Amino acid sequence: MKRMAAFTVVVVALAAIPARAERPNIVFILADDLGWRDLSNEGSKFYESPNIDRIAREGMKFTRGYAACQVCSPSRASILTGKYPTKHGITTYIGDAAGEAWRSRKRYDSHLPAPYERNLRHSEITLAEALRDAGYRTFFAGKWHLGSKGSWPTDHGFEVNVGGWDAGSPIGGYFSPWKNPNLPPGPPGESLPLRLGRETANFIEQHRDEPFFVFLSFYSVHAPIQTTPQLWRKYRDKAEAMGLTKIRERFIFDRRLCVRQVQDCPIYAGMIETMDQAVGIVLQTLDRLSLADRTIVCFTSDNGGVSSGDAFSTSNLPLRGGKGRQWEGGIREPFYIKVPGLTRPGSTCDVPVHGIDWYPTLLELAGVSVPEQQDIDGVSLVPLLKGGTIPERPLFWHYPHYGNQGGEPSSILLEDRYWKLIFYHEDGRNELYNLKDDPGEQHDVAAQYPERTRRMRQKLDAWLKATGAKFPTPDPQFDPKKREARWQMLRTKGKAALERRHAAYLDPNFKPNKDWWGSVPMTRD
Repeated sequence: MKRMAAFTVVVVALAAIPARAERPNIVFILADDLGWRDLSNEGSKFYESPNIDRIAREGMKFTRGYAACQVCSPSRASILTGKYPTKHGITTYIGDAAGEAWRSRKRYDSHLPAPYERNLRHSEITLAEALRDAGYRTFFAGKWHLGSKGSWPTDHGFEVNVGGWDAGSPIGGYFSPWKNPNLPPGPPGESLPLRLGRETANFIEQHRDEPFFVFLSFYSVHAPIQTTPQLWRKYRDKAEAMGLTKIRERFIFDRRLCVRQVQDCPIYAGMIETMDQAVGIVLQTLDRLSLADRTIVCFTSDNGGVSSGDAFSTSNLPLRGGKGRQWEGGIREPFYIKVPGLTRPGSTCDVPVHGIDWYPTLLELAGVSVPEQQDIDGVSLVPLLKGGTIPERPLFWHYPHYGNQGGEPSSILLEDRYWKLIFYHEDGRNELYNLKDDPGEQHDVAAQYPERTRRMRQKLDAWLKATGAKFPTPDPQFDPKKREARWQMLRTKGKAALERRHAAYLDPNFKPNKDWWGSVPMTRD
């Protein structure tokens, strides 16, 4: 059994909180694989997200919000622990191949990925445990992907678990009957995200008179991409009206894989709308029960949008890359917090913030101290929510793996707000970008700023050592000719196949697979 921590009530900016029942409720909403540019309030002209936009409109939007990793499991663990992935040990999605097992993927890469933790450690005092032990009712719905049985949500502080288990994608798809040991299928054709929204709303209604922490963790918009005929038609017609059906080239090849350059996939757009409807169910429940004025609502995603790999479903432009990749498109996220009585509606903040910051921020807002035994890396964002400042600090990422989406083993340091160093573990090279002048990371300026590059690399190396980072190792069986042949195939035949498939989604006579508009998921992360 994990040793219980002692918690003390503190005075927070919301108000002095003398009694447990007066503490604010917390609704934390996490999307899966949703890119920074995938919401209408973030600039998308194709996707529609009025309910999620409402959270941003009524609270504070962080325009430089980051996930803790470019893939899901590490980011999710960091939200719940307040730690960098190097410290909780989950550095890639659980189920990914590491070491010599990587060779079975036939990628012909030069290195063998580092080992990693395959279950969230029970020694971690999660956000749910801290709040539960302080008197909160705790609820989890949706994607977990932080371990196998024995390391599910109810093993880490959540009293109720609806749908969280080993899998990182919706086994069986987004329409009932699905295959999930913790979420029985509903009527044939029932929507998974809408079901999760209703389950969350039901828990809120049942515990309306107690402080609650609900974590609504969508499987959406992870592959397989699936929607209804009605939503496909709506967005197919919208694409035509916008002139998008005339596009003949949707992809470019960027280093290791093709990358989508336009938002026009009607199936993916339908998925975003359905997830947004589910968010609306929860927000409307808070309104109906008169709980909105004492409920904190948060929204973010676990990694960048899938512009390459998986279903190749979206574009993160003007940011480079997407899920699994080391550029901004892989780690920049929607990042919204609404705190009644504290955040000014429509406010924005351009200070870089990170997934490790949710833990101390929500505990402070709840009037609960960070457990002494939990050595967190994040900082509370409450001063920013109040319109103030926090001390300047560097932010770090470490991904000693190969992304299924073309990402390279790398480590990242962001400092002075806009200077970003990427260190590549395969060949030891550094890239330096000034994100203020070059948000799309098109111009590596490491050669122009050798002293800054040297100093930042030194700081990054020190952090990696201090946090016990693990590294990929050279593969003695590496054959560069095989790797180059694979890349050449992806540049040519692979790209041509992608262009045909994605053009077909917009064909007026497009016929989906019989299993509810599915595309076979290419990965499990």
